[in-house]
Amino acid sequence: MSVLNPPQREAIRYLDGPLLVLAGAGSGKTRVITEKIVYLIESCGFSPSNIAAITFTNKAAREMQTRVNRLLTGMPSRNLTISTFHALGVRILREDAGTLGYKPTFSILDSSDCFGIVSELAGSTDKATIRKLQTLISNWKSTLISPDEARRNARDETETLAANAFASYSATLQAYQAVDFDDLITLPVALFESQPGVRDKWQNRLRYLLVDEYQDTNASQYKLLKLLAGPRAAFTAVGDDDQAIYGWRGADIANLRGLPRDYPNLRLIKLEQNYRSTVRILKAANALISHNEKLFDKKLWSDLGHGDQITVNACPDKEKEAESVVMKLQAHRFEHQGAFRDYAILYRGNFQARAVEQFLRNQRIPYLLSGGQSFFEKAEIRDLTAYLRLLANSDDDPAFLRAVSTPRRGIGTGTLQALGSYAGERQISLFAAAFEHGLAQRLQARQLTPLLEFGNFINRLQLRAQREPAAQVLPDLLTAIAYEAWLYDQDEARAAGVKWGNVKEFCDWLSRKGEEEQKTLIDLTQSIALISMLDRQDAEVDAVQLSTLHAAKGLEFKHVFLIGVEEGILPHREAQSAERIEEERRLMYVGITRAQRSLHLSYSEKQQQGRELIPCQASRFIAEMGSEDLRFIGGKAAAAPDKAANAQRFSALKAILGKVQ
Repeated sequence: MSVLNPPQREAIRYLDGPLLVLAGAGSGKTRVITEKIVYLIESCGFSPSNIAAITFTNKAAREMQTRVNRLLTGMPSRNLTISTFHALGVRILREDAGTLGYKPTFSILDSSDCFGIVSELAGSTDKATIRKLQTLISNWKSTLISPDEARRNARDETETLAANAFASYSATLQAYQAVDFDDLITLPVALFESQPGVRDKWQNRLRYLLVDEYQDTNASQYKLLKLLAGPRAAFTAVGDDDQAIYGWRGADIANLRGLPRDYPNLRLIKLEQNYRSTVRILKAANALISHNEKLFDKKLWSDLGHGDQITVNACPDKEKEAESVVMKLQAHRFEHQGAFRDYAILYRGNFQARAVEQFLRNQRIPYLLSGGQSFFEKAEIRDLTAYLRLLANSDDDPAFLRAVSTPRRGIGTGTLQALGSYAGERQISLFAAAFEHGLAQRLQARQLTPLLEFGNFINRLQLRAQREPAAQVLPDLLTAIAYEAWLYDQDEARAAGVKWGNVKEFCDWLSRKGEEEQKTLIDLTQSIALISMLDRQDAEVDAVQLSTLHAAKGLEFKHVFLIGVEEGILPHREAQSAERIEEERRLMYVGITRAQRSLHLSYSEKQQQGRELIPCQASRFIAEMGSEDLRFIGGKAAAAPDKAANAQRFSALKAILGKVQ
C-alpha cells in the first residue's frame, strides 16, 4: 500500500459501514477496488466466496480478475465473484428461480430474439415502431414499473400500444421459460422481495459488495444492491457523477444522490489526484464541468507537468475536417516518433467516422473501429447459427425459439406458449417437449402438425450434419427453409442482397474450414462461440483507435483528436433541456479526460445538408473550457502564428530527418 495515495489507502481500509468512493477520471479506481478485495482476504479474514465485485462490462470484470489473481500470490481466488450485474443475476436465477416458476435451464433471449415476439403481440411489422416499443418496455422494467402501472400512465398512442404488449410479453416469456436482458435484474429483485429465506441466504453468502461505475446504475440495479446488502450494508460503491453519460439507456444519477439518504452513516472519500493527464487537460476539464450542477464538489489535479496547449481547429467543412485530422495525426506521430496505437479519434456518433475512415485508408494508416457491429452479430448470421446450435444441441432453447420462427412456418405465439408451459412443467427442453404425447393433449392438430414437421426436419438434418461435410449440408438447409426468398420478403432488394451475401460468405467460410480441418458441421458448430472470437481484433494491434465517446469511457490514449465539436452534434440537437445538456457536457468531459499528453479539438464551419452548405457553430463547450490553455487554428478565433514555436518545431523535424538518413 506504500505506493497508494492517502485517500486511496483510506478507501481500501474503511470497513465501518457503507462507503462511497467518488473517483475522478484517471484516479486509480480499479486499483482501489482490486486492492480492497485483496485487503479483505489477506488482512480481514474474508473468504473469497463471501465477496462480490460488480462491474458493468465483461471486459472490466476480466481485467479486475486478472489484477486480483496477480496480487493474491499463493492464495486461491477461485470462489471470488467478479462479474457484471447481469451475470450475477443469472447466477441467482439459475439457483433459485424455481420459486418463481422457472426451470434452472431457462433461456436468455437477446434483443433480436425478442423483436419477433413484440412484433406479433403489437400486431405491427414496422421496425422503427417495434424498436420504440422494445425501448419503452425495457425502460419500464429497469425502473421497476409494472404492466398495469405502464398502462395507467401511458401518455400517447405509442405508450398505450407498448403497455398493452408489455403484459402479454412478460407472460409469453415465462411460458417460453425464457427471460430477456432486463429480467436478469428485475427477477432477482422480485425473488428477494417475495422470498425472505432466499434473500437471507444470498445476504449471508455475499457479505461484502464492491460496485464499480456506480453512477451508471439504474433503479432496478440499485434496488438489487440494497436487497443484497441488507441491514449489514457492507459495501463500497465507486463512481463519478461527472462521468454519468448513460441516462438515455436508463442509468439514473439520482442513485448517487439517494445513497446518503438511504444510508445516513455513509462515508464519502474523494479520489482527486489524476494519474493520466497533464495539468492543462485537467484544467480545461475542470472548467467545463464546473458549469454543471454538482452533487459532490471535486477538482482533479495532476503532477504530470503542464503539457502542450489544447488545439482547436476550425475547418471549412466535414471533408476538410477529416482530412485535416488525419494529416495532423500523421505529422504529430512523425514528429514524436510514436506508435499508431497512441492515437484515438473520438466522436459523438458513428456516422462521423465514415469520412475519417476514408482518409485513413487513403494514407494506409491502420485503424480499429470501436463499437462497430461484429460480422457474427449480424441478424442474418445469428439466424443461421441458431439452426447450427440446434443441430449441435437440441436442448438449446434460445436457438430453438429463433430457428422455429425464422422464417415463420405456421407456428404462432399461442403454440409456443403452450409448448413453453408444458416444457416448464416437465422440466425438459422445448424441442423434447414437442415430441411428448402429453403436449398433443393440449394442442389442436393444426398447431401440432407444423411443430412436429419442424422437429423431424431438425432430426433429419442433425443426422446428416454428423456425417457429411458442411459444404453439402449448408446449401440444403438454406434451400429447405427458403431463407433467401424470406430475406427478400423482409427487406428492400439492396439490403436483402447484402444480407444474403453475408450468409453465403459465412457458409463458404464454414465449408472451407470444415474441409481444411476435416470436421463435420456438428464439430464446427460446437466451437461456434470460439469461431466468433476470431472476428474480434487484438487490442495490441498497432492501429489508430476510432471510437464514439460512449464506447471510449474507461479507456485512455496518449493523444486524442475529438472531432465534430459543434452545436447540434455535441451537444446533440435533441438535447435541449437543462438536464440533457448537462449529460452532453459530461460526455464532452469524458472525451477530454481520455487524453494523457495532447488533446486536439476540431469542428466544421459549414456542413452539407441536401444540396446546400449550411453554417455551423462551434460547440458552447469549447468556450466553457476557458481560453487560457487553448490554441485556435483557422476560423475567426485563430491565433497569430507563433514564429519561435514554429522555428523550434522545424529544428526538431530536421533533427529527426537527420537521424533517419
